[in-house]
Amino acid sequence: MNQIAAGEVIERPASVVKELVENAIDAGSTKISVELGVGGLDLVRVRDDGCGIPEGQLPLALAAHATSKVAEAADLDRIATLGFRGEAIASIASVARVRIRSRVAGSDAAFEIACEGGDESPIKPAAHPVGTTVEVRTLFFNTPARRKFVRTPNTEKARCMDWVRDLALAHPGIGFAVSHDGKPILDLPPNQTAGDRAVAVLGPELAPELLEVSVDRFDDARGILIWGLVGRPAIARPTAKAQHVFLNGRAVRDKTIQHAIREAYRGLIEPGRHPTALLMIEMAPDAVDVNVHPAKLEVRFRDQSMVHGAVTRGVRDALQRADLTRPVADTQLGAGRASTPRPPLELDFGPGTPQQHRLSADGRASAQAFAEHVRALRDEAERAVRPVVTAEELAPVVSDNSVLIENRSSASSGLSGSSFGSSSGASGEIEATPEASLPPAGSRSRFTQIHDSYIVVEDEQGMLIIDQHALHERVMFETLSARLGLGFENGSKSLESQRFLTPATADVEPEVLAGLDGVASLLARLGIEAAALGPRSLGVHAFPTLLIERKVEPGAFVSELLAKAHSEPLPPNEEAALHEVLDMMSCKAAVKAGDRLSEGEIEALLAQRHLVERSAACPHGRPTSVRVSLTQLERLFERR
Repeated sequence: MNQIAAGEVIERPASVVKELVENAIDAGSTKISVELGVGGLDLVRVRDDGCGIPEGQLPLALAAHATSKVAEAADLDRIATLGFRGEAIASIASVARVRIRSRVAGSDAAFEIACEGGDESPIKPAAHPVGTTVEVRTLFFNTPARRKFVRTPNTEKARCMDWVRDLALAHPGIGFAVSHDGKPILDLPPNQTAGDRAVAVLGPELAPELLEVSVDRFDDARGILIWGLVGRPAIARPTAKAQHVFLNGRAVRDKTIQHAIREAYRGLIEPGRHPTALLMIEMAPDAVDVNVHPAKLEVRFRDQSMVHGAVTRGVRDALQRADLTRPVADTQLGAGRASTPRPPLELDFGPGTPQQHRLSADGRASAQAFAEHVRALRDEAERAVRPVVTAEELAPVVSDNSVLIENRSSASSGLSGSSFGSSSGASGEIEATPEASLPPAGSRSRFTQIHDSYIVVEDEQGMLIIDQHALHERVMFETLSARLGLGFENGSKSLESQRFLTPATADVEPEVLAGLDGVASLLARLGIEAAALGPRSLGVHAFPTLLIERKVEPGAFVSELLAKAHSEPLPPNEEAALHEVLDMMSCKAAVKAGDRLSEGEIEALLAQRHLVERSAACPHGRPTSVRVSLTQLERLFERR
């Protein structure tokens, strides 16, 4: 039976490391050392200075379903420890040679017990300081079929280190030391702040690229507190391996939280890339069920939507507070020097750590202390960055006739003041008053357009190079989103449209045209009225006014939308589907590379850059602007 349980709980040496280190943390340790031999296959030794195991309880440590962490059945609904099933050590002992030595505080003697493949030895005296050492040798020695599935020692060592780093991130108050084949590979001192531990584990080179996340919604015992660090879009990775999520000190892999993080970065990173994130979430133990996976990796929230919303808003707010303009590296400029780093992020958040503020079993007493801690972090994290003016905040203060610049057309681009989002007062739209349109205080507004594609702007730090199409694409996307009410509570509007005296037509393949009914509700929301005029003919009878103003050809747009939906089905969720279609609309409606813009049109576009959200990236995640610092310019001309 224990070997069956081992198949679920103990998959590889990293599983042994995880279970033993979690037990050491639950024992109240301040220092934990991990020794690995041959990637953990020959040896895993975990030593701690925790409370220890009394002599009479050593056999229970090896017994199946025996645990000192659950006193009554009701405790299973409010798990506040990392390990509680009573399966880990028993499972390990069934497939390895295990020895446990331990001494409790106040005792003059230590004791040890050994077990080989499930056969226990008698308890005997041993020499050991206060705390516990669990030694696991020759993992899977009696189950050769399982040993065939483990990887090379280097791979297994890397898996073990992943778990140690995760647990070290979650518990910065505990010191961690790791060695492999006698060589030290990690040494983290105790009593670090959460920020210092994050930099030590993730790497000091990432510190300037990290932004603080702070959420306090702990109004009652079922609230949520979040502290963490998220990376700028520029350091997004090909995989989600750089995402570390901890719930009440437990490392988890939760789809709800991962989706919330992706949602917060929507439009800031390219599809297929994943943000860097470290989030520490605290909730009352009875608000989450951690007893849903043998390895305790997955959890189930009692209020999933609340958690999703809190994570999304917290990460999104952190991104909105920051200047996400990407700096150009010196190597990209051909300077041959290391890039000028951003000003380092202040990561000294005070003496408190999430571990010190762990929620108590009733989820109330320490919640108040942790809430005060998070509020302090939030106050310290205020940045001197001009806040983004959102459509929702701006709409109530604009007048119906407020315009950014005189509405005039350019012969080459057809660009007008209304094209940048100002219009006659539809609620929630992105509009601009003359005062709101001004650049931030102290900024300079000298600019020029080069190759009819890029706008170069002088600012206090050097100069910005702006992709006019990418920036206007973001402006159009936010304008269309606001007019549809996306992102607003109870927001469900349709785009204003204009009917044609005669329909705009397009030739469409029959199998593509057959999908028209499937997107009818989506088209109606977008202000598009279309119907089949024949087996291969599409007629568009109404089209969004804004797109008509931007000279988007109705028949071509709708036929392309149908072709896209035919080749790759749109998301079933209407809002997600709208986001995809608005990406298309924005791209079609935005000014193009090669369009000559007048001075007034450039001013209008630059002013909107300070008004719309996420102006650092287009809806597809490409950067709209990059910055060349004054220092870099001086290096290019050998002034430094």
